[in-house]
Amino acid sequence: MLEVKNVSLGYGATIVVQNVSMRLDQGEIGCLLGPSGCGKTTLLRAIAGFEPVRAGQIDLQGRAVATVAQSVPPQSRDIGMVFQDHALFPHLNVGDNIGFGLHRMTKNERAARVQEMLELVGLEGMGQRWPHALSGGQQQRVALARALAPKPSLLLMDEPFSSLDTSMRESIAREVRAILKQAKATALMVTHDQNEAFAMADNVG
Repeated sequence: MLEVKNVSLGYGATIVVQNVSMRLDQGEIGCLLGPSGCGKTTLLRAIAGFEPVRAGQIDLQGRAVATVAQSVPPQSRDIGMVFQDHALFPHLNVGDNIGFGLHRMTKNERAARVQEMLELVGLEGMGQRWPHALSGGQQQRVALARALAPKPSLLLMDEPFSSLDTSMRESIAREVRAILKQAKATALMVTHDQNEAFAMADNVG
């Protein structure tokens, strides 16, 4: 599904990721574990298409999406993203947040997919609620449902549990793992928390 081959990345004259290789198979959950500032998020952003590679190649589903010579734009990579702060739209209710990326569907198809995602993440009956009225764990599940709703081939998660209480993180990570496995999703997460990594991932790098 994903193959990173001898990739180097940097900002200006500074190289922050050097000669990294990794692969992720269909249906697998991977995790990049390391301290703040080691280049985890930079690599995630390169996979998403937000950062150019300085060397090497990134392949998605067998096609090159990033080389030194060319880069497929983010919107053409079929990737979902869950951000550190959830990034829910405060002016949209839960159902509309989840359905935001489903503009190519008919109204009925969209409603059915939103309902399916609410059930998947255990938030049935909460489609009319507002993000500010939800707990941190519930907001996390809405962000996950929104990212999974368009059925991306790969889901990227940037420190997805960092805004939650330390006591909640591991249990929410296990919940999210179960949701991803049920959805048969392929996912790559970055974290500095070892317990999160081991609760969530099939493979840790």
